[in-house]
Amino acid sequence: MASVIDDPNGRKRIQFVAADGSRKTVRLGKASQRDADQVCRHVEALAAATIHTQPVPRETAVWVRGIGHKLHDRLARAGLVEARAGVGAVKLGPSITAYLDSRADLKPATKLVRRQVVKDLTDHFGEGRDVRTITPGQADDFKQALIGKGLAPTTIHKRLQVARSFFHALRRRKLIEENPFEGVQLPAAGIKDRQRFITRQEIARVLEVCPDVHWRAIVALSRFGGLRCPSEVLSLRWQDVNWETGRVLVTSPKTEHFADKASRIIPLFPELRKVLLEAFDAAPDGAEYVVDERFRKAAMGPAGWMNANLRTTFTKIVRRAGLTPWPRLFHNLRASRETELVESYPVQVVTGWLGNTPTVAMRHYLMTTDEHFEAAIKGEGAGEKAAQNPAQQPHADGRNLPHDEARKTKNPAICGAFQGSAVGCDDPNTYQIAGGGFEPPTSGL
Repeated sequence: MASVIDDPNGRKRIQFVAADGSRKTVRLGKASQRDADQVCRHVEALAAATIHTQPVPRETAVWVRGIGHKLHDRLARAGLVEARAGVGAVKLGPSITAYLDSRADLKPATKLVRRQVVKDLTDHFGEGRDVRTITPGQADDFKQALIGKGLAPTTIHKRLQVARSFFHALRRRKLIEENPFEGVQLPAAGIKDRQRFITRQEIARVLEVCPDVHWRAIVALSRFGGLRCPSEVLSLRWQDVNWETGRVLVTSPKTEHFADKASRIIPLFPELRKVLLEAFDAAPDGAEYVVDERFRKAAMGPAGWMNANLRTTFTKIVRRAGLTPWPRLFHNLRASRETELVESYPVQVVTGWLGNTPTVAMRHYLMTTDEHFEAAIKGEGAGEKAAQNPAQQPHADGRNLPHDEARKTKNPAICGAFQGSAVGCDDPNTYQIAGGGFEPPTSGL
């Protein structure tokens, strides 16, 4: 049974029940009631012939041959007739490839990942398949095909998300009337199942068995600096480390296309300073990057950042330390550092250092540890610890600077350490990361 439905502004559409029991629509646009009734009658005949696998009545067959391409295409998209060959076809492969190529806002590495979804779609439906003939039921079949490949739920979730975005773009370009992938989803694996807090004791064991100073720098920058690995870790240059002021400029390739997110400044944490000093002493003259540049060259492919096999090597290092490799090896180092820092500093400060947002931190980074439970059982509130923190003295730099040196550094933390003295401090807002103090002071000078 088919029926005519009146829409605003004189537009009309015909709804009918397809062979699979789903309700489908043929949009007519602006049409008279007489014309709409005529189309409705033939739609009902076509639907009945499809459901009962019977020949189409002669009158309806003649009518179909005589209608224009636009209405014929709409009937074809509804599954009532076969698409006319070569007339107005929108081929799947060329259309979604052209859309992906037009995305100037996507990085080459992102496009490379999305081309895998293009391959999945064209392998399943065919390179030349008319996108207007792909139905929601067939989109469901595509989802089942991905599941049949044994892919991880998170991978399938992401690929379906990209497929929806492709067809959404085609719909916005008026190439299709509905997105067949709308509502076709698979929940991603829970993030909590893959979170793991890496303790300081564990990371100390890992640092002990690292094969060289470069790997110790990679681990320390990830765990104690909270840097993204490999992109931020391997982009850190010696000129970005200001030993005198205790600050580090972190360049972020991942977020550089966002306003004011191309870089950020983090403290030169004591745990980080120790490892970086060792790396500086071992670096050859003229070295530009903190981690040997061979790692960076291996990680830079034609489409951008790759994993450079860091995960494979790091897994071996973790096992050498007598530990079981945890999920998301480098991400959980960064997440562990953020979880630590929010215990002592406001969340907006910590997320500013790590280059994410409080919302993202809560959803993907911050964890509940055994220490939280133990502190709660003992009646020790995190609020007490946070309240004590501002009253603590600034951390000792390891080198006692005289008052005149404190003035030169323009470091607010050092200035605070000499409150009450006659020494003044310059405005910290005038601080420049590329200023003096490139080389770390040594005991011999």
